[in-house]
Formats: sequence, structure tokens, C-alpha cells
Amino acid sequence: MGSLPTNNLESMSICSQNPLDPDEFRRQGHMIIDFLADYYKNVESYPVRSQVEPGYLRKRLPESAPNNSESIETILQDVTNDIITGLTHWQSPNYFAYFPSSGSIAGFLGEMLSTGFNVVGFNWMSSPAATELESIVMNWLGQMLTLPKSFLFSSDGSSGGGGVLQGTTCEAILCTLTAARDKMLNKIGRENINKLVVYASDQTHCALQKAAQIAGINPKNFRAIATSKATNFGLSPNSIQSTILADIESGLVPLFLCATVGTTSSTAVDPIGPLCGVAKMYGIWVHVDAAYAGSACICPEFRHFIDGVEEADSFSLNAHKWFFTTLDCCCLWVKDSDSLVKALSTNPEYLKNKATESKQVIDYKDWQMALSRRFRSMKLWLVLRSYGIANLRTFLRSHVKMAKHFQGLIGMDNRFEIVAPRTFAMVCFRLKPTAIFKQNIAENDYIEAQTNEINAKLLESVNASGRIYMTHAVVGGVYMIRFAVGATLTEERHVTGAWKVVQEHTDALLGSLDISC
Repeated sequence: MGSLPTNNLESMSICSQNPLDPDEFRRQGHMIIDFLADYYKNVESYPVRSQVEPGYLRKRLPESAPNNSESIETILQDVTNDIITGLTHWQSPNYFAYFPSSGSIAGFLGEMLSTGFNVVGFNWMSSPAATELESIVMNWLGQMLTLPKSFLFSSDGSSGGGGVLQGTTCEAILCTLTAARDKMLNKIGRENINKLVVYASDQTHCALQKAAQIAGINPKNFRAIATSKATNFGLSPNSIQSTILADIESGLVPLFLCATVGTTSSTAVDPIGPLCGVAKMYGIWVHVDAAYAGSACICPEFRHFIDGVEEADSFSLNAHKWFFTTLDCCCLWVKDSDSLVKALSTNPEYLKNKATESKQVIDYKDWQMALSRRFRSMKLWLVLRSYGIANLRTFLRSHVKMAKHFQGLIGMDNRFEIVAPRTFAMVCFRLKPTAIFKQNIAENDYIEAQTNEINAKLLESVNASGRIYMTHAVVGGVYMIRFAVGATLTEERHVTGAWKVVQEHTDALLGSLDISC
């Protein structure tokens, strides 16, 4: 790889090709497709978690950009040698960490079309197809989830709701929280912003706390309400009601509740209906975050997990997690789009046009934080059309089936236990204290601390091997290993193989221990 020559202007060359020359685009495009097809074909052979040390790439690449153009062949060789070694392979069939970022041919090709057109669809006029396709696709997916009509666009304009594609859940929550904030402050006065309170469980994604900080909510008014094993780590309606009453008694103003369907730590599910029942008594905006598990709710057998959503104010899921659509693609539906628009819109002179003034079109710039926006609906459209509802359900069910298979394997080894109930396609497990101490023991803080430490060592040993990749969580003081099935290329043989890896490393770890109570 070349670098910028020093004080040698005569050596500068100008690339002979126009940056969008069709013939060269076709040639290089075919090379990239072939390169990625080979990558997916061979991805199973790579260590799943990158094995490089911090700062590895700086040692390999020049200190400055090349002065002269370099060929795509040279660049791809460097990708092979220097970049792939530093990747954690999220598309590997042996990837079981975090939550899936499932890909597909349709999602990839839709991304190509979106990138290829490279339109900036901030309002209807800037690209009518981008806006209209998004509203159509959001209605399609909303119907697949059997969302209430109040969340969908209506042809006659009778519904005030609708859907928008954000980048991530963080953006979706920030937008809805901002809308809720302004709606409330318009009632009580903007000078009372320090009285606003935001509610969630201690299992809610940290995106809510970040959004609250950005939206100007007093950090002292962020309530992370404790959950317990008794409710499978779901948020208790009684707990939130008592918290709300205490806040009101203190002169504070309840504002926003985020309920989760499929928490990050354990895929716990908050009871949406009962929580909405409490929230509505106090005029609280309820957002349902189904970032991971919402996709599964297109299957009738999982739809009940979002029962009660008709009483919520907004709902979101990440199609880029478990819906075969490449990052980034967060689907957000709201009942009251007017609140979103009032909180997020600006109308500079240079964006004024007849279509906007007619009030017959959607300007999605007013439904999000940024002005510019990508043509995300193209890839979601391709996924829905290329696979159809029936096949998408089959894909999701296959992942759940594989997770059940892994759970069954754990059940046959009495050294392990399931820590939290498996609800979707993630299994939370750990080595039991009895497997570590090899004798009858009574629960105490020392035992739990040692058990947590040994499980952490087991996970690191497994991940360092590069053969599979899992991550962890701590719930109720218990360190547990998360096994999330959802990579598109994963088959049952990979799940069985993963369990064998866990057992091998367990045998080695337990054999090296010398622990007594």
C-alpha cells in the first residue's frame, strides 16, 4: 500500500477514470460481489472473535493516504491481509454473541440499490419514491405484526399515526422522548423541565438513559426500577405505580415509560398491557422497545408478547437484528405523529416547496433528529418481497428451534443450569456452584462471587479459542453466559458443535481448579 510522497508534486497522477464511469463500476462491482461471496462461503473458517491486539492496524498501514491512485486489486488484497484479520465475524454461523445482526442476499442487494441511487430523502420533494416506499413498507410490516390501525398510515388521513425508519433504537427512543417532553412542557411550562421523570426497569437498554441525558431530563429523575427472578425480570406494574405515586407526592411530573419486549440481558418481557394501564392513569407516554424480539412477533405464536401495544404511544423494533436486513434499520411506529413533527421540525426557506405546503405528503426530516436520511426502505422492501411472510416466519422459527436444542443439551449435563427462562432464541446458562466446589454447599456471597468468577473465566477461554463467540450478562447478581442464535448461516450442527466447545473448555477449566469452601 502506498503513502504520500514528500515534496514531489511531479509524481502526482490523475486517475484516468471518472469516479462513476459505468464500465469501471461494472468491473469493480463484480469483483466486490465475488469477494464477498467467497467471504461468506469461507467465513466459518475464521476465528469468530478477532484475535488481534489493540493498535494492530496502525502498525500495518502507512501513516498517510496515497498520493496516487491504487487498483481495486491491490486494495482488496489489503482487505484480505489486514482488515479481515481484525474483524469479529458477525455473520459467522458460530457467532452467538450479543444479539444477531442477521444478513441476507435481499438485504445486501437492497443496501446496494440504496447506496447506488444515493438519494437524500429528507422530504417528499427530494425523492418522492423514497418517502412513499417507506410509508408503504412500514404499513406492510405493521400489518404483519397486527399493530392497531392507529399506528399505521391511513389512505384518507383519518389516522394520526404512522411509521418511520430510524437508524437505531437509540434514535427511536430519543425522538419519542423528545416528543413526549415537548408535549408535556407545553402544558406545564418549559421552565419545569427539571420536574420531568422517566421510568424503566433495571433491565432496560442503556439507550433510554442516554436519550434522557440528551433530552435534558435531570439525571436524578431517571428511575431504573428493580426487577426480580419472581417476575422473570419483567417490570412489575405495582412497583412502577408506587414509584410514580412517590414522585407525584414529591412534586415531580411523570413523563415517559419504556417497556421492553426482549431485554438485552435475558430477553425478559415487560407486561405491556398492565404497564400501559398504570401509565395512562398519570398521562405518561409509553414506548415499547422490541428491538430484538419484535421480529418474532410476526409469528402468531409469539404475537401475545406485544399484547397491550394498542394502549402504547410508540413501538419500535430493529429489522437489522433478527429480520435479515442489514444495519442500520430501526422501525418506529407512533400514534401521534403530530407530536413528533412539532418537536423535531424546522422549516428553513431553502426547503420550502409546493408539495410540503399542500400538507398532502410526509416530510420524514420532521420525524427524526437529523435532516439528511438514507433510502433505508429499499432494503426492507427487498427483504419482504424476496422472502415473503411465510419464509420469514420459517427462518425465525428455525432459530428458536436451535435455541431449544441448545437448551436441551444443557439439561443433559448436570454441571450447568439455565439462569433465566428461554423465551425466544437466546439461552442464558452457567456452571453451577456444585460443579465448581464438588461438594454440598450453602448459598453465600463468597460462593456466588467465586461462581461468577469461574463462569467469566470459562467464557473468556471459549471466546479466546476463536471457535465460537458468546457474551455475558449479570442479572440478580448472577453472572450468566448468553447464547444467542440468529446468524443467518447457523445450522443445528453449529449449535451442537458450540456445546461441544463449551464442554471441552469446561473439562479443562474444572480440571485445573483447586477450590474449597
